[in-house]
Amino acid sequence: MVSSVRYTRALISAAMLALLLPLAAHAQKDDDDDDRAPTVQALPNTGQNLTPLAPRRSRFETLNPDLPDNPQYVAGQAVSTVTSPDHNTLLILTSGYNLVNYTSGVNLGKQNNADSTEYIFVFDISKPNPVKRQVIKIPNTYAGIVFDPSGKSFYVAGGVNDNVHIYTVGASGLWAESTGSPIALGHRTANGLGVMPEAAGLAITADANHMVVANYFNDSISVLTRTEGVWAKSGELDLRPGKINPAQTGVPGGEYPFWVSIVGNNTAYVSSLREREIVAVNISSAVPTVVTRIKLKGQPNKMTLNADGNRLYVAEDETDSVAVINTRSNQLIDDIAVTAPAGLLPSARERLKGNNTNSVTLSPDQTTLYVTNGNTNDIAVVHLSSPGQSRVEGLIPTGWYPNSVSFSGDGRQVYVVNGKSPTGPNPGNCKGATTALAAQCQAANQYNLQLIKAGFQSFPTPGPGELNRLTELVADNNHFLRVVSEADREKMQFLRKKIQHVIYIIKENRTYDQILGDLTVGNGDPSLTEFGAAVTPNFHRLARKFVTLDNFYDSSEVSIDGWPWSTSARAPDVVEKHTTVNYGGRGLSYDSEGTNRNVNVALPTPAERIAANPANPADPDLLPGTIDTAAPDSPKGDLNQGYIWDAALRAGLSVRNYGFFLDLTRYYLPAPLGIPKLLNPAATKTQVAYSANAALRPVTDPYFRGFDQSFPDYYLFQEWKREFDGSGSAKSFPALTLLRLAHDHTGNFGTALLGINTPELQVADNDYAVGLVAETIAHSQYKDNTLIFVIEDDAQDGADHVDSHRSTAFVIGPYVKQHAVVSHAYNTVNMIRTMEDILGIGRLNLNDAVAVPMADVFDIRQKEWNYTARPSQLLYGTQLPLPPRAVQAGLELHPTHNAAYWAAATKGLDFSIEDNLNGADYNRILWQGLMEGKPYPEAPSGSNLRLHRAALLSRSAAAAQQPVARTVSASAKQTGGQ
Repeated sequence: MVSSVRYTRALISAAMLALLLPLAAHAQKDDDDDDRAPTVQALPNTGQNLTPLAPRRSRFETLNPDLPDNPQYVAGQAVSTVTSPDHNTLLILTSGYNLVNYTSGVNLGKQNNADSTEYIFVFDISKPNPVKRQVIKIPNTYAGIVFDPSGKSFYVAGGVNDNVHIYTVGASGLWAESTGSPIALGHRTANGLGVMPEAAGLAITADANHMVVANYFNDSISVLTRTEGVWAKSGELDLRPGKINPAQTGVPGGEYPFWVSIVGNNTAYVSSLREREIVAVNISSAVPTVVTRIKLKGQPNKMTLNADGNRLYVAEDETDSVAVINTRSNQLIDDIAVTAPAGLLPSARERLKGNNTNSVTLSPDQTTLYVTNGNTNDIAVVHLSSPGQSRVEGLIPTGWYPNSVSFSGDGRQVYVVNGKSPTGPNPGNCKGATTALAAQCQAANQYNLQLIKAGFQSFPTPGPGELNRLTELVADNNHFLRVVSEADREKMQFLRKKIQHVIYIIKENRTYDQILGDLTVGNGDPSLTEFGAAVTPNFHRLARKFVTLDNFYDSSEVSIDGWPWSTSARAPDVVEKHTTVNYGGRGLSYDSEGTNRNVNVALPTPAERIAANPANPADPDLLPGTIDTAAPDSPKGDLNQGYIWDAALRAGLSVRNYGFFLDLTRYYLPAPLGIPKLLNPAATKTQVAYSANAALRPVTDPYFRGFDQSFPDYYLFQEWKREFDGSGSAKSFPALTLLRLAHDHTGNFGTALLGINTPELQVADNDYAVGLVAETIAHSQYKDNTLIFVIEDDAQDGADHVDSHRSTAFVIGPYVKQHAVVSHAYNTVNMIRTMEDILGIGRLNLNDAVAVPMADVFDIRQKEWNYTARPSQLLYGTQLPLPPRAVQAGLELHPTHNAAYWAAATKGLDFSIEDNLNGADYNRILWQGLMEGKPYPEAPSGSNLRLHRAALLSRSAAAAQQPVARTVSASAKQTGGQ
């Protein structure tokens, strides 16, 4: 077994990212000294470390597109690399968010459409150190890029634009888009409910006369043919079995085609992510035909062929492996595990997955595979041998989330791109109350997805000795060998014996500073607090009565990956790829909560789907069956069964679901198809919840409404309590309760019920509902054996002075410390690990296996606890049924603005599902409306503000009027407090 590497860490905080990246352009010291100290960068939201400068003579640089109006801008989401046939040119393609706002001038803060593009970076690699020669803007992409065999052209799939771009090199050596480019693929719609086409991977034949494009959302390929130098579409093949042969109607196959490789001039191999198969297609005739379908265990991602064309290597997510296909027999002949060398991981962890294996490249001498593992931030180096004998020789550390590897022609230099970077603080996120300051907010470009940048790493190919050192470093970065201390293990065993019930509450989108920045303890910045103590009295009291977690981070970026992280301790690669593209308005769909392409795939047949949502297409070949493309597998490889509730059900525990993974599409259909907003649907037995997860269908409360910002969390609490009050014994109160309370997302101000129609009121409603859950348990027969865990799925919708991922989290109940501040760095995965330990349900994947439980939160001597919820005084202006009011005479609290203001300010924003809007815009609107001219910090501080809290809070209160909690005049009351 390889031992953990020993070295002195030069820890660089995320706040120092701007300092690290320029340094990264310089190579590490040119020697073989294993004791030198590589620069280490921490990822607080995952608990991992990054060491991209660790390889000998490594260089790491950002991808600056040299925008004249924004020269400091750095692109994000580098996804693919390809080298020219002469190996002198390297192309890097981005595919993601990359939305840019003007930083100066008359358009300050508005979106700069000219710069809000994807990019092709052209590097000269004729010498070991790459030199940037050109940057090309391209409107949209989705990973696909390929060189023409002549080396004089290259081609890029245009993503949601449903086309292929052609670039040719001129006499000057610069590349330009060709006449007749782009080539339209001709898809008016895509397969799903309200989704658009998405051109993804593409490949070209050896004779350069045909090209094949994977139509990711049309479940087809397009064949392009070059005639007398002109490209045109010549063929199309729907890859679904039922569209090829009516006798196979309703048979799954060929859907979500992502990547293409072509053997010679005749056979294209297409990776189908959903059905986990490679579809071999004969493209030599006028009409393409399927030759065979090769089934795989994992989700086929990027692929590569060997020089002879007789071996196809396929990167597989979910199984963390590389499939090897003999293209002569079209048989799967090997499946190579690529997590780590044999013996590196403890035996209990060797079977666990979670690497997000996403690309594979052959070394020029054809003897070695280099495989990118996105989630463990490394490259697996695989020595190829006969089937069953290939093995991982070592691991190479990379930047955050590597996506592609290329080589110099002689194989001596490695080039790697990664898609992410640590974000650090984001206090410039949504700056401004006046028009000018609002523009400056947008100009800061500090929305979470704007802060994520790509990286480009290059280094000499490591030899065996260096590879061993780098492998140890990767193991240390990912805590492969970490064990829980004996004291913590005993504490968790004690809780396992005492706690029989866990309530897991997931909320939406808030940062720590946004809610608890004004707390009298902890590392909060009150100048960033929008929903302070007056709005959220229960969150403040829960933090102080139990544990203030002032160093807790959401592992996700936004909701699309936040829900997978919060329910399964990982986001599969398909979700990682969708996230930034979808949120950038570049197509795709929100696939991570049980619906795929807006279709509820927990319902297997068109009839069932139409019964639940009449807007669903009747096509029997549309996503047939219950395969969920975005769902993780179980540790044993059970398809789509890698969620925390799956583990609980496998362990024989009872589960009840209130609001997780529901089909939300019917909430906004017109009558009579839509679902009415009933405060007590159980009274009339009106179903308002349709599960979008097959395992959750039998345990989902049909009367608990899903995500709907018009609907109060108070009445969601009441529906949960209705069932809770009927649990007369421990057997009827579930071991694991899944409870979604999402009104802190805010929205739908013009249609909100019961006067809960401003951001403050909706967050206060959320605060009160969570407090009532705690109160209910505290005054029940279950108070001594129930723990409540509360988390935000992500922290995208606000500013934070420490990190854009820092968020609120609460643990409530017996054996929880009281009146304590716990500053241990914890994240989403640590919380899941803690619940697993308490429930005794085992591990979901490698992430939670190497995470530590939140043991520092607990005190096994602290059994007694109690809690009584208090509504915010703001809620007494609504129609909620509240306890008698207790307020100081003469002081009345009102929102900063009324519903009409907020409805007008958010006109055009879509709150139908979480994040179906421009998050940066909404953040600006919130700050502008809530903070009323309050000045914003000019630069990210990353400061420790735990000391001298009283003085800090006093200065903050004096610097600006509190956002709410104010006395208003009679005239203000008459206008609703606007």
